[in-house]
Amino acid sequence: MPVKNLSILGSIFSVFILVSCHSKKDVKPKKDAPVIVDVLIAKSQSVDNTIEANGTIIANNSVQLHPEVVGRLVYLNIPEGKAVKKGTVLARLNDADLQAQLAKSKVQLDLYQKTEERLKQLLDVNGVNQADYDAALNNVNGTKADIQYTQALIDKTIIKAPFDGVIGLRQVSIGAYVSPSDVIASMQQTNGIRIDFTLPEQYSDVIKIGGKVNLEVDAANEAKRTATIIAMEPQINQDSRNMTVRAIVQDGKGNIGSFVKVLVDVGANKKAILVPTNSIIPDDKNNQVIVVKNDKANFVNVQIGIRQANNVEIVKGINEGDTVVVTGVLFAKPKAALKVRKAKTLEQFASEQ
Repeated sequence: MPVKNLSILGSIFSVFILVSCHSKKDVKPKKDAPVIVDVLIAKSQSVDNTIEANGTIIANNSVQLHPEVVGRLVYLNIPEGKAVKKGTVLARLNDADLQAQLAKSKVQLDLYQKTEERLKQLLDVNGVNQADYDAALNNVNGTKADIQYTQALIDKTIIKAPFDGVIGLRQVSIGAYVSPSDVIASMQQTNGIRIDFTLPEQYSDVIKIGGKVNLEVDAANEAKRTATIIAMEPQINQDSRNMTVRAIVQDGKGNIGSFVKVLVDVGANKKAILVPTNSIIPDDKNNQVIVVKNDKANFVNVQIGIRQANNVEIVKGINEGDTVVVTGVLFAKPKAALKVRKAKTLEQFASEQ
């Protein structure tokens, strides 16, 4: 190839290298694409000031029947699932030795009483000294005490119904050797059922003894009952910061241990800012929401209040007019760029769930 052509090719190659190097120097890295989110414009609206709490049905009285002493079951009357009256004998343990001891003590008492009566007559005419009479009287009183003690031991071998109620399932069989750690059966008093439920400590001033709450025992037909508050646990749970409340339903029935929804009216309707529950970001110490400012994600600590089925009240942290992220929450990062796709209302967001 002629030298002239080689020179031309060399010049072209040098220019290509210079242009390439210059182009690589001017290329800037691409920025991360903004997260696409839907938002809600915060505004105050009327809120029904009724809160929901989870409750449990408990028996008015409930007990597990245990024997007080060790022995063999010789009688068992456990009508499973049926009502029994207070004082009904449900079980007996073998007490033959105690009955024999009781019979012996009664024979001794009879003898001691006759001796004491004779000595009393002699004492009245100074026919016997006071010490002999006192010894005879001591035998009478000591034997009476022995009889009472033996009778108390016999009573412990008898298991009676402590109240009117329904017997549960039998846990032992006749002839079994039982001890105080063994359960004979359980017993529940089902009339006048009670409801235990918990509320946040902020409502401690609202709950009053004698106050009324509504209950939804059967979620299928949404039947509501009324219960009366009878007691409150004076100590707030330090882990959950909840208080335990007990209410009674005089004319109600239900399965002991069942779940019940408790509706508590904590005051008149009020104005409040609501956001969807899904927009709340729980943290170890705080709850947060994402507010859009200058097209960027700002994580804001908030204080929540009343919880509804799909929404939650924001007591502190955001104001009317703030733009709150309701979708795409999991993908947003602090100060990251956001692109608002659509502004929704609470009703629109709930209908899409």
